[in-house]
Amino acid sequence: MFQLKTLLTSLSCALVLSANLAQAETPQDFLTTYQTAAKAADANFQGFSATRGEQFFKTTHGNDWSCASCHTSNPAAAGKHASTGKAIDPLAPSANPERFTSTRKVDKWFKRNCNDVLSRECTALEKGDILTFLMAIKP
Repeated sequence: MFQLKTLLTSLSCALVLSANLAQAETPQDFLTTYQTAAKAADANFQGFSATRGEQFFKTTHGNDWSCASCHTSNPAAAGKHASTGKAIDPLAPSANPERFTSTRKVDKWFKRNCNDVLSRECTALEKGDILTFLMAIKP
């Protein structure tokens, strides 16, 4: 009896976990995560800014590239990688609903792109500002 109860409990937990993993994430989920991290990093955190995000997105930061170098100054439009010429789908979630729906992909691309633009990873504040900017864009 004990083994059956343990097995059923384990199966129930596995179903709940798999259902949570199968659920697509949203841009707002990522924004909430970045907000928690930004508050932990700075007790004076006052919120994200689309204006700061747009400025960050369009400005070079000591390297030759900005985010706009590949994603264009209009992230609702398709872009092109600055050195390889590879096509890039629109970055704004309103123009590309697949954006910001997978932790694995979001982490991978923020890490890669921030390293290209900044030669370091972005902070939670920077990610939140960029995402706030991108979420404000309408196609």
